[in-house]
Amino acid sequence: MKILTIFLTVFFSYFPQVWAASCAVEINGSDSMMFDAKEINVGSECTDFALTLTHTGGLPVNIMGHNVVIVKEADFKSVVGAINMSHGVAEGYLSPESPVLAKTALIGGGETTSVTVDAGIFEKGQSYTFFCSFPGHYTMMKGSFSIN
Repeated sequence: MKILTIFLTVFFSYFPQVWAASCAVEINGSDSMMFDAKEINVGSECTDFALTLTHTGGLPVNIMGHNVVIVKEADFKSVVGAINMSHGVAEGYLSPESPVLAKTALIGGGETTSVTVDAGIFEKGQSYTFFCSFPGHYTMMKGSFSIN
């Protein structure tokens, strides 16, 4: 029993991040049109969270730009259906009327962007999707977002 107590004490002392809620989300996107995560989970105790995207590739924003957009799962098809180059890079090619809950800037290779998101706009138990809104990327660059 003493050995178990010592082990657990040492474990929790050296690895507190394993059990700590994270109010910061970091995700990477690459030139191969892939995010390094298929799920993003934010703790329900977070009042807001930092969403940081790093583009690990080398291609410019107009060729292989990436961002992270979060919408309700029910709105995903209509939002990606309205993606259009005419909306421009600054809008992430999204219609200004799209029901987007959060999004980072669209960035090119070697760049990083971050945005602080109000966690209060998300409902626990609701289904959300995150994706890249560069035209065509959402087919491969998407995943689920949740508040736990």
